[in-house]
Amino acid sequence: MAHSYRQPGTVLTDHRFTVPLDHARPDGEHIELYAREVVATGKDPETLPWLLYLEGGPGFGARRFVGRQAWLARALTEYRVLLLDQRGTGRSTPLNRQTLPLRGTPAQQAEFLAHFRSDSIVRDAEAIRPGLTGGAPWTVLGQSFGGFCATHYLSTAPEGLSAALITGGLPSLTATADEVYEAAFPRIERKNLAHYARYPMDVERARRIAAHLADRPAELPGGHRLTVEAFQSLGILLGGGDGSHQLHYLLEDAFVPTPAGPALSDAFLEGARALLSFAGHPLYALVHEAIYAQDPATPTAWAAERVRAGHPRFDAAKALAGDEPLLFTGETIHPWHFTTDPSLVPLRETAELLAARTGWQPLYDPARLAANEVPVAAAVYHDDMYVDTADSLATARTVRGLRTWVTDEFEHDGVRASGPRVLDRLLTLVRDDV
Repeated sequence: MAHSYRQPGTVLTDHRFTVPLDHARPDGEHIELYAREVVATGKDPETLPWLLYLEGGPGFGARRFVGRQAWLARALTEYRVLLLDQRGTGRSTPLNRQTLPLRGTPAQQAEFLAHFRSDSIVRDAEAIRPGLTGGAPWTVLGQSFGGFCATHYLSTAPEGLSAALITGGLPSLTATADEVYEAAFPRIERKNLAHYARYPMDVERARRIAAHLADRPAELPGGHRLTVEAFQSLGILLGGGDGSHQLHYLLEDAFVPTPAGPALSDAFLEGARALLSFAGHPLYALVHEAIYAQDPATPTAWAAERVRAGHPRFDAAKALAGDEPLLFTGETIHPWHFTTDPSLVPLRETAELLAARTGWQPLYDPARLAANEVPVAAAVYHDDMYVDTADSLATARTVRGLRTWVTDEFEHDGVRASGPRVLDRLLTLVRDDV
């Protein structure tokens, strides 16, 4: 039985569903999904069309809103919103170091995790849609990886959609994981240089911290090891609207005086731990490269790690040996993540097996997208650190009828930072297209 309750200006209803682990084997094992329905107070939900929200990631449950926050405020003026925890996240059969051992050996865990990409997520959505909407199509709003899922939706089940809204999440239809990261590292470098232009004092601060960690990797609260490479991965902040400022404030408080000399402060170490931990979203690390895998014969094989080796400016030792600024990384997963983060250490062998896996299937159908009849609008951020702008625009040209809003007003998290404006613009575009 669905359970309803209230927050300021909203009525929330919990929903649980059972779906096949492998939709190609409907008589096989099933897993549980969770989703939260949100309706504005005073509105009759039975008169409202549905909007399905797919969170970015992979590996993040749907955002836990309080009342009418961010884009939800705009959506609730005309929609009945379903915030789906994608399989393996939030309350939908969550997967982590505690639960994955229930699947058996690392090989069995890796085989299980192969069912947690966008293809399975879309089939989950199609499995639950008829019972919620009475069979009517719904609008999907996909943020980042959620946009990848929306693009797969358009490729495989467009009959389930009345419209698709995508924010910072138009994927390349054909790029391999290697090609994704070859395009990513120059973007990440640009974000670094922009940060140092804004905060030139951070050049020496970052070098000092890295030099300290090169001699003495720090033990963080909870058992994390802060190595130079882990410190560099704080650059994931640089893709967000206020991320450069957050990084600056973190760096400026890094050292404190102690009887033994300058040391990294507890405040800095705790701040770094909170940003670097995958405890709340381990799937991000486990299947991140798999979301780009589409060639059945080719493993991802730690693509980001291999590609990074061809970009020596990201080599901390070389930067510290000379006078170059230390470059931060971001949106990349490496083998060392599974040796420094206690939430990932027990899953190292599983991650290695996933990196070596072949048999991945294509996720997008260019021919079907070229014949698309679903109204689609996409926000494309001009220099998005996480999703290549050129790839997004190439995909936009492939999808029949897709309308883009290309902007440098927001970074990748624009729908979170100024959600009502972004969503309103996309709704205007998609309706102009009807």
